[in-house]
Amino acid sequence: MGSTEVLHFASQSLWLVLVLSLPTVLMAALVGTLVSLVQALTQVQEQTLGFVAKLVAVVVTLFVTADWMGGELYRYTDLVLNRIPSVR
Repeated sequence: MGSTEVLHFASQSLWLVLVLSLPTVLMAALVGTLVSLVQALTQVQEQTLGFVAKLVAVVVTLFVTADWMGGELYRYTDLVLNRIPSVR
């Protein structure tokens, strides 16, 4: 396993982190924007509403995507660990 392969695995791992975090981050941003819009329209300025709504949205998103995330992490870990015997 040369330096090129190590850099490739590092690049893949960063890409995997980006892809796996994307649904959660997008959901939090979407819910935060919607709650802010509703608060602006109704003139309700309660800070905990946005936090609770985002927290619930993130937990639900993680629950829904956990199987996919776990599978992707397992696949990548298996790929990297199977390459260890080729290290000299």
